[in-house]
Amino acid sequence: MAITPTTPAFRKHIEVRGIVQGVGFRPFVYKLAHALGLSGYVFNSSSGVTIEIEGGEAELGTFLETLRNAPPQLAAIAAIEVSTTEARGDTGFVILDSKPGSKEEPGAFSLISPDAGTCDACWRDFGDPANQRFGYPFTNCTHCGPRYTIIHDIPYDRTTTTMSGFTMCAQCAAEYADPNDRRFHAQPNACGVCGPSLELVAPGTSLADCTFADRDSLTIIRKARALLRAGSILAVKGLGGFLLACDAANDAAVAELRRRKRRSDKPFALMARDVAAVRTICTVSAEDEAALLDVRRPIVVLPRLAGAAVSAEVAPGNDSLGVMLPYTPLHYLLFSDSPDAPSEYTALVMTSGNLSEEPIVISNAEALRQLDGVADWFLLHNRDIATRVDDSVVRTFEGRQRVLRRSRGFVPQTIDLGIEMQEVLAFGAELKNTFCLTKGRYAILSQHIGDLENYETMQFFEQTLANLQHIFRVSPQAVAYDLHPGYWSTRMALASSIERKIGVQHHHAHIASCMAENHLRGPLIGVAFDGTGFGTDGKIWGGEFLVADFAGFTRRAHLRYVPMPGGDAAVRQPWRMALSYLRDAFGPQIPAGLASFPGVTEKQIKLVDTMLDRRINTVETSSCGRLFDAVAALLGIASQSEVTFEGQAAIALETAAVRARPGLDAEAYPFNIDTPELADAPMTVDLRSTIAAIVNDVAHNRPAEDSSAQFHNTLAAAIVEVCTRIRESDGLDRVCLSGGTFQNLYLLERTIVRLRRCGFAVFLHALVPANDGGIALGQAVIANELLQQDG
Repeated sequence: MAITPTTPAFRKHIEVRGIVQGVGFRPFVYKLAHALGLSGYVFNSSSGVTIEIEGGEAELGTFLETLRNAPPQLAAIAAIEVSTTEARGDTGFVILDSKPGSKEEPGAFSLISPDAGTCDACWRDFGDPANQRFGYPFTNCTHCGPRYTIIHDIPYDRTTTTMSGFTMCAQCAAEYADPNDRRFHAQPNACGVCGPSLELVAPGTSLADCTFADRDSLTIIRKARALLRAGSILAVKGLGGFLLACDAANDAAVAELRRRKRRSDKPFALMARDVAAVRTICTVSAEDEAALLDVRRPIVVLPRLAGAAVSAEVAPGNDSLGVMLPYTPLHYLLFSDSPDAPSEYTALVMTSGNLSEEPIVISNAEALRQLDGVADWFLLHNRDIATRVDDSVVRTFEGRQRVLRRSRGFVPQTIDLGIEMQEVLAFGAELKNTFCLTKGRYAILSQHIGDLENYETMQFFEQTLANLQHIFRVSPQAVAYDLHPGYWSTRMALASSIERKIGVQHHHAHIASCMAENHLRGPLIGVAFDGTGFGTDGKIWGGEFLVADFAGFTRRAHLRYVPMPGGDAAVRQPWRMALSYLRDAFGPQIPAGLASFPGVTEKQIKLVDTMLDRRINTVETSSCGRLFDAVAALLGIASQSEVTFEGQAAIALETAAVRARPGLDAEAYPFNIDTPELADAPMTVDLRSTIAAIVNDVAHNRPAEDSSAQFHNTLAAAIVEVCTRIRESDGLDRVCLSGGTFQNLYLLERTIVRLRRCGFAVFLHALVPANDGGIALGQAVIANELLQQDG
């Protein structure tokens, strides 16, 4: 029953900023105002939500308190600005049509909601034979469904989305207009009568033959299920792009998908219907369960159970599986008709619909053309995808989700940096590329773009940049880029028409990224361990200890340089780095029998040995990634001849360490920290004695798992020793850990335990990846600092 105010009327003008569009915010305001007996109106604008509200002082106070403390579940309020204005005597409260930004506010922008996984209420709707939406694969409400992937522009209204071509039927329109319905002002609202529809077609079908006239979605989905059970590979159109699906327990189907997709040994992602199903194939902690059930529905990396009913071809040689829950009605319906019916598979492979490292396919025409020869069938629909977005990947650690790939569900949610920023465009790194825009207090990190190694990916970069610049009304005053002259991201930045260009060292950007998301100001100790980063001395860095703030850094220590023979060939072939480390440890006379690697000919070894001896086609590197490659090859626990994806040897080394016998945490190999003669020169972490000890283990047939564990312990001990020496000289006790190496949880856990035991405050990534997917954020905050200093 509405409350009737008994006090004189007051009027408030309220501007709400944040993620307040597409999350049921206006319906929430409408219902709250009516419940409190308040009058006025609410509408979406290009900068958020505007409210004019009138009534008693007490009721207005309750309204504002509820607005701040109990908004809709998908909302994220950044600011509420309230001003008092003259009462007008309005009667009733209404939702007005959205209003774009005025000419006086050309830069106004609204924070946009990411796509949200299907809610339980909608699952009950399309899983209930008595419900009008039974079997309808595009069911959603104000609490779930597509957002970012269907938006063309703001304000977020149906007319500015890819739903604009679907006119609601009378029943959907009534839901949309009913304040008491959870689909009140849900922009993608639709049903089987008026909304998008499916089509299941074989390869070779012309797009012109796809009429999408069959409204019986469930019959089509049941046929798709039967095909999956029979071992077929389906290309399924989802939220942010196509996924390639097959039965994860079918060895032949998974192996064939791997062959057709040219995926080599890189793990496939899985989808299971619910947490109970995930528990049959993986160990799931309470934190993991929360991550799986998160509204973002990311892929969660979990320990695989022995004997799990999943093909070994899903993740060859890997003890972990990446698993997600369904995040659209279509995904749910691929498992069963309803929540009460048993699932028809333990899990489905759900991997990106692309070839090799090309961008994920988003249109029906692209899918029929590019995935011909990969998919046996195509499950299409006729709702366009405005923006391609891959699935996000997380891992839990210390009770929090740690993002490994930031994409669907996270983007375009901004990162509040806590400081006002200049408008900057940071181009990011070459691998796992994302870019970053800044505006106001916010960093706008793009979705995962991928490795910038082909024209299609660079097109994806440019399209996404244009889209986010438009939606967030960003006009960059400067660009930031990596120092590596060969990176395509660097070349694009230098070719930009924006005059001010700021080069940022790769590992400085890593540390600044960690600082920014933790709202830290320097100076502090930064440990940046990864595979590749161009150093200020022209060498390849990757095992770095910095004293850093946003304005600059000093390199205080690094892993000892070793030659990297053949450049990129050494990344693909771990035995090359093993040979380099053997030469470094033993000199030219490597002990007999050590320089022998399965699958590598004596001629190849002799050629690389000559390269190392004469320093031909080599570059010196301090890369921790290349150190991991070398140790994995020496221990024989990874493909010594050639790896098939980036980080494969390091993953194998971590997997081996996890399998080691208990009680090895205290054991470390010998190492040295060399103090330079010159006062300003960095210390060197010398692991030659470590390599010699590992070689001795191999000679005495020690289990490779135990040697791997001891190697990890050694690296953790070296990190603590260097940080302790820096603290003694600089008085710093805060440490940021960044770089792809710290996605290795075995190393990370042992490092932070030792650091904390020694009194250090340790800061990690959570909101952005520790790998190169987080580089752009660091570049942006460093560029901003330099611009601020310039005045």
